[in-house]
Amino acid sequence: MTFEDGELEGRPPYIHSMIAGGFGGTTGDMLMHSLDTVKTRQQGDPHFPPKYTSLGSSYYTIWRQEGVRRGLYGGWLPAMMGSFPGTVLFFGTYEWSKRHMLGYGIQPHLAYLTAGFLGDFAASIVYVPSEVLKTRLQLQGRFNNPYFKSGYNYRGTFDAAKTIIKTEGFPELFSGYKATLYRDLPFSALQFMFYEQFQSWAREYKKSRDLGIPLELLTGAAGGGLAGVITCPLDVVKTRLQTQIDPVPVPVANKQRDRLATGPKEKTFKQSQSPLPPKQQKRPISTSSPSTHTPRPGAIPLDEDSVFRGLKLIYKTEGIGGWFRGVGPRFVWTSVQSGCMLFLYQTILRQLEVWLPIERSDISG
Repeated sequence: MTFEDGELEGRPPYIHSMIAGGFGGTTGDMLMHSLDTVKTRQQGDPHFPPKYTSLGSSYYTIWRQEGVRRGLYGGWLPAMMGSFPGTVLFFGTYEWSKRHMLGYGIQPHLAYLTAGFLGDFAASIVYVPSEVLKTRLQLQGRFNNPYFKSGYNYRGTFDAAKTIIKTEGFPELFSGYKATLYRDLPFSALQFMFYEQFQSWAREYKKSRDLGIPLELLTGAAGGGLAGVITCPLDVVKTRLQTQIDPVPVPVANKQRDRLATGPKEKTFKQSQSPLPPKQQKRPISTSSPSTHTPRPGAIPLDEDSVFRGLKLIYKTEGIGGWFRGVGPRFVWTSVQSGCMLFLYQTILRQLEVWLPIERSDISG
């Protein structure tokens, strides 16, 4: 079977792709949520020396002290609320744009790459605010947590949303939006370009569209893992920006004005001040899959307005190794999450074809 034949044969209705993507993506995110929580604690820990260091000991500490529901799975509700509609939008946009570009004769790899960009951009409108809520609740743990002082103390998801909007303003729900797009748009584009290519090679090897569980998992994991490694430098910059702490509280209405008005003298004064209590700290929040990079102690602060200047500064001070800090854990996370999500996506698609059979003429649309 040729590449083109496989592409034309495997075009399910858009609604099937959106349903399968929604359930597959949400299940994958929920399976990996505890790792997300551990990485969030490692990145956002305001204490020195940090309480959470290695992956294994951090898992055990959170589980022993806080349990599963309020500890390792803190913030699961906003994660699920954002993951399902986000992945529905992603797969709907991805399939629509991919099919139209292929129909216009655009080279397949470019079509997959561009469709991944567009899909993630459409989904970001939903998943960014939900991820802000999720990450704050993950960092906080349970209400009045005696084991970890994060600077946040919400009673639950809806209390967090209400408090953030009331005290920090509605735009705060989109905190880290630009940095998120810089990392996640290239990641999604590369992930699906690699995945589609690996699927094509696997189908040619098997001479069938039914790849079996091992190859389904392998193609998804390989696509996500390879994309995760390539975008690791952007992940490093994003994490540095998100975990820098400004010890001076900034009024909501004056955030942008104060940032522009801050001069060198004020910056020097801030650095000379003793640290304020955690509740007065402002910490940019991770707004996507967990970054697996933990900045080394004493790492230089980055300019919040330029990801590219951040890449240049890290290279000058830490070399290539600075760009790829945490590449191993990032490869593991993106591989497992991508493999689970895309395997479930294909499995649910096949089941939908059985439960909701359609005419072949409808599939080509």
